[in-house]
Amino acid sequence: MNNDFETSYKLLFHKYYSNLLFYATRLLEDDEEAEDVVQDVFVEVWKRRESMDIGEHIQAFLYRAVYTRCLNVLKHRSIKGKYSTAMEEISEKRTTYYQPYDNNEVIKRIENRELRMEINQAISELPDKCKEVFKLSYLYDMKNKEIADVLHISLRTVEAHMYKALKVLRSRLGHLWLILLLFMI
Repeated sequence: MNNDFETSYKLLFHKYYSNLLFYATRLLEDDEEAEDVVQDVFVEVWKRRESMDIGEHIQAFLYRAVYTRCLNVLKHRSIKGKYSTAMEEISEKRTTYYQPYDNNEVIKRIENRELRMEINQAISELPDKCKEVFKLSYLYDMKNKEIADVLHISLRTVEAHMYKALKVLRSRLGHLWLILLLFMI
């Protein structure tokens, strides 16, 4: 190792390090990154010790090297920031799309279709007269008296069929009973 270079290097380091650090901190507004930049520049000077001449233009070289590395750090930050923003947007869209409730229309439609299928299946399992009375009452919004007149049965028979239909549906769709009432209204 060349003792002249080592001595010059130490003097150079002591003379310019703090000013270069101040300069880099002003550019980057981050003490740790600024320190990394300045240290990288001095490491580069050390690596080039065989071919580097520490002469009268060394100050300009050091400031230019710090400036260039600071620009690289700032560009990297910008790219990293854009990437983070894009990833956040993708994550937000993904969570919104796959959100099981509230805003997801696809899931609501699927749930409504499944609910209707389950209700229609339960209604179709009712005895014929109960099914007919129930459909006229809830699906066609007819009063018990109107149903009795249309089917030529007594009002009491209509009430009995409704009671039986509701009892069967309550037991078959107990977990959906509140929703069933809201659905039929």
